[in-house]
Formats: sequence, structure tokens, C-alpha cells
Amino acid sequence: LLSPLPSPPPASPLAPRHQFAISRVIDIPGQHNFIMPNTEKRAPLIIAVVAASVLMLVMLSSGGKSSLGLGISPRSSVRSPRMGRMVLTRANAGRKFFVGGNWKSNGDRGSIKSLIEGLNSGAPVEEAVEVVVSPPAPYLDYTRQNLRKDFAVGGQNSWVTGQGAYTGEVCPEMLKDIGCEWVILGHSERRHLPDIKESDETIAAKTKYALDNNLGVILCIGELLEEREAGKTLEVCERQMLAVADKVKDWEKVVIAYEPVWAIGTGKVATPEQAQEVHDGVRKWLNSNVSPEVADKTRILYGGSVNPDNCNELAGKPDIDGFLVGGASLKPDFLKIVDSYKHAAALA
Repeated sequence: LLSPLPSPPPASPLAPRHQFAISRVIDIPGQHNFIMPNTEKRAPLIIAVVAASVLMLVMLSSGGKSSLGLGISPRSSVRSPRMGRMVLTRANAGRKFFVGGNWKSNGDRGSIKSLIEGLNSGAPVEEAVEVVVSPPAPYLDYTRQNLRKDFAVGGQNSWVTGQGAYTGEVCPEMLKDIGCEWVILGHSERRHLPDIKESDETIAAKTKYALDNNLGVILCIGELLEEREAGKTLEVCERQMLAVADKVKDWEKVVIAYEPVWAIGTGKVATPEQAQEVHDGVRKWLNSNVSPEVADKTRILYGGSVNPDNCNELAGKPDIDGFLVGGASLKPDFLKIVDSYKHAAALA
């Protein structure tokens, strides 16, 4: 949707008086009234304003959907006092580029050993990028013992509380004990697989407990295909973040990963423009509903069929602060995706 046009600035007592008489007021639905001068020279401007009014009516009649099918949820359409503040760029805010590799439930001792050897053969990474890989739970300790030290290791899940009678669960204290620094929470597979179906509230509780135990959290959000087609992308992402915002006050160790579910493992990728639009909406939501400082500093990653061929173009967008990579993280080419931080830095 077109952004609301700004109100005219108050007249300064030192400003010169208008040299024309006021003749009419043009009222654009949903916008400010525009006072038009009584002069034929302003005819092109009148035509432009009328055209904008017609366009606005057409867009309103379409249900308020943007060209990318994002929609505008009630919460995102309200402009709070904070929304008027300019959000800082990645470079100005000091957001370090972040690349995560989610190995999911893949591999065995032999294949993971080969993958680690391939990653260890790569050049050292610079301070400008942070890299985390998340192996399956049985191989976390082995990976941490053998992987290069400039790559961090994270879990793929953790429990809502500490040790106890919770058969099959892994608590954050255990991940910390074997050298993990991060954990992935809220991944779409845990939200939507019928045998798991984690709720927003469960994911929020897990997030809070992990943060309380000094684990960084890669918080995954994203919409299903039918939700995107219904124009509910931002509404879904905001709902998922709101559950966390109700429990978490310190976002310093939270990294958000926007992963459109329809793009995960399908080979379909959101265009850089589509991804940027959602990332911008997420950052504005943080600015309005958490704090401007959190909006500036929180890294927002893109995930969904990221590969060496598309990573540089995606990394060039101002609100894409890195990637959470699935299948491509199981290949030596993962190092090429890590190197996309150089492309992002060149454009900063």
C-alpha cells in the first residue's frame, strides 16, 4: 500500500505569504485533506492527486494486499510514535553478518567426519561474519571437538526447563556443557509436522529458558503457502514474534530467521525483493512493539533454499543480515554461502 502522505508543515511566522487564493479542498479517502491553490498552473498537480485517489480506492477494494501478497495486519497498520523513527542500516547499527547451517536429521559418523574435514579446509573467516552449524544431537559433542574453532556449534532444539524426568529431551544446560553457543527454536518443521506441532507459546517458553541459560537463540518464523496467498505473511510473523516478546525482555542474543515454509527444501526461493519486504516489516514491528534499539541491533536472517547461486543477491538487501541454510549446509559449497558476507560488506 502507498504510505500515508505527510501533513503539511506548520507555517513559519517568517515564511512569505502565498501569492494565490485558496479555492477548494480535495479529500482523499484514508489520507490527509489537500488544500489546492486557485490557479490553472496547478492543474497537473490536481490530476496527479485525483489519480492517486483512484489508485487508493482500487487498492482498498482489493482487500489491502500488497503486490507481493503480504497483506497488512491490524497491528502493522497502526503507526505508533516509534514507527516514525528511522531504523539504522546494518553497517550503522553494527549488525554482524550471520550464517547458520542446519544439518537437520541427516548424516552418520562417517559423513559428518567428511563434512567437518571439508569445512576445516576453508580459509579462516573474518570478524565481519559469525558462523554456526547445528548437527543432529548425537553428533553435537563430536562436531564441537573436531570442528574449526572459528565456527560455533548449536543445537536444533532444547527443552522448556532444566534437567528432570523429561525422557528424550535435551535441556539448555546440557548444550552449554558440551560447548554449544546457540540453539535453533521455532523451526517450521517443529511448528507444523503433525507429530510435533509446537505452539507459539511453547516456542516462546523454550526461547526464554535458553536465553536465561546464556544460549543464543536462532528464532525461526515464517508463513505457509496458503497464508501467503491469503495475504497474511506479516500477520503470521508478528503473531509468532509476539508470543516471544511477551516473555523475553533482553533480545541481545536473539537472531530471527525468516523462513517462508513454502520455500524450505522445495527449490523455490523468495525473490530478494519479497524477502526484503518481509524483513523490513519484521524490523518495523520490532521497532514499534519491542524497542528501536532491538530493531536496530537484531539480526534477521533469510532461510529457504539458499544456495551459492542466490546468496550474494539476497545478501545485498539492507535488512537481510545473513542466512539459515538447510540442505546446502551439508555440502562443501556452504563455505561459498559464508563468503557472501563479503558481498554484503561491499554494499554497506
